[in-house]
Amino acid sequence: MNFLSDFIILLKARYPIIYISTSEEERIEYLIKYSTTKYVSRAYYSWDFIDGYQGNPNDKGFASRNPLEALELIDKLTPETGAVFVLKDYDNFLKDYSIIRKLKNLSKVLKTQPKNIIIISADINIPDTLKEIITVVDFPLPTYAEICEELNRLMKSLQQEIPNNVLMNITAACQGLTLERIRRVLSKIIAQYGEINELSTSLILEEKSQIIQQTQLLEFCIANKTISDLGGLNNFKKWLEIRSKAFSQEALDYGLPYPKGLLLVGIQGTGKSVAAKVIAQSWNLPLLRLDFGRLFGSLVGQSESRIRTVIQIAEALSPCILWVDEIDKAFGSSQNNGDNGTTNRVLATFITWLAEKTTPVFVVATANNIDWIPPEVIRKGRFDEVFFLSLPNFDERCAIFEVHLQRFRPNKLAEFQLPLLGKVSKDFSGAEIEQVIIEAMRLGFNEKREFVTEDILFSIQNLIPLARTKNKELKRLTEWAESGNVSLASD
Repeated sequence: MNFLSDFIILLKARYPIIYISTSEEERIEYLIKYSTTKYVSRAYYSWDFIDGYQGNPNDKGFASRNPLEALELIDKLTPETGAVFVLKDYDNFLKDYSIIRKLKNLSKVLKTQPKNIIIISADINIPDTLKEIITVVDFPLPTYAEICEELNRLMKSLQQEIPNNVLMNITAACQGLTLERIRRVLSKIIAQYGEINELSTSLILEEKSQIIQQTQLLEFCIANKTISDLGGLNNFKKWLEIRSKAFSQEALDYGLPYPKGLLLVGIQGTGKSVAAKVIAQSWNLPLLRLDFGRLFGSLVGQSESRIRTVIQIAEALSPCILWVDEIDKAFGSSQNNGDNGTTNRVLATFITWLAEKTTPVFVVATANNIDWIPPEVIRKGRFDEVFFLSLPNFDERCAIFEVHLQRFRPNKLAEFQLPLLGKVSKDFSGAEIEQVIIEAMRLGFNEKREFVTEDILFSIQNLIPLARTKNKELKRLTEWAESGNVSLASD
């Protein structure tokens, strides 16, 4: 099933009011016109607040600046006349009582007539009083085939030819963008460089990064961490290595399903965020970061619409990594706020998608507080694996010191006493180890000399690690991890 076939079924089933959420007005209008004329043989009427009805010469300009009158035209047609009425941005008028009443009256009548009202809007703003009679449909972003067709059309108009492999790469790079955005980006490339070639891919990705961030829902992250940046976590590294070709064509031909994702649990500073970036870099996949707090809006239905948009973008960009940072806070807030169940509905949508998704979107979720995460999220089927990132042991602390000192002073690594530093930094997380090195560097810099082991030792003495201030939380988390519910990221 796809959007077009589902939409045609709704028309034939005489759903009275259909609400399509999309910012691609031109593209959805084309598909509505196409489906109404070819599959259901109905007249097409299009209305907006400024110009009124357009397309039909007899009604041109009718109901301009009058949204209630726009509905009254439906009554004027005979019951036998088949028609589809497209109302643009009509969600802005759905709080008006007269319009609410009129839509309710029309919904009863249209069930027996070959007529449909279609509301087009970028956002979903439906009052509770109308939810029962309105059917919401999400309009998907352009498919790979649609983008490829658009590129071929553009190449033909420019009288240019590009190799098939370049065409495939550019098409893949454009996934996740609206058709209008794609046209704009390609026009910019042509205006700036005169042609579309193999160098266009990087420019599209740059533009794409900016566009995705403009949604204010997802952040396009740079995966600048390699597996060598992780000290310890050997079990996690082995798991990652085994699945290094999980999204390859070879794995697909072998019959392997795409991996679903990982849940990384541990106190702050144990390397969860670094691990997410390492996965993206190791697998050479784009990394999208989701902050659940950005999803929640004040309008009815807005939050649910946003999570669907996030899922839509992630699937369009697949294969990719979707990094959900501190997912436990979202579940914690759902238990404490009185938002009429909005948070629970958003989380339920996300959890259901986790279990049922078939697209190559690998979800990496991080959490600090396991008590806030419902059991159904942790069980197999949502995530492939749940890893507990504990505080580093002696060998891992030495390795973490080596990683950071190699980064800051690669030529003087041998001068530092790594075993001593690893011994005295018990209860320190990876982030805290990095911080004491930076503090030691500040000491040396202030005294206009190179920092040495003694400076790091001094910094260690003056930093109280989080594990000691939150000992109870750490103990409870460790006991939970050792109960056999999860895998240990370290040996």
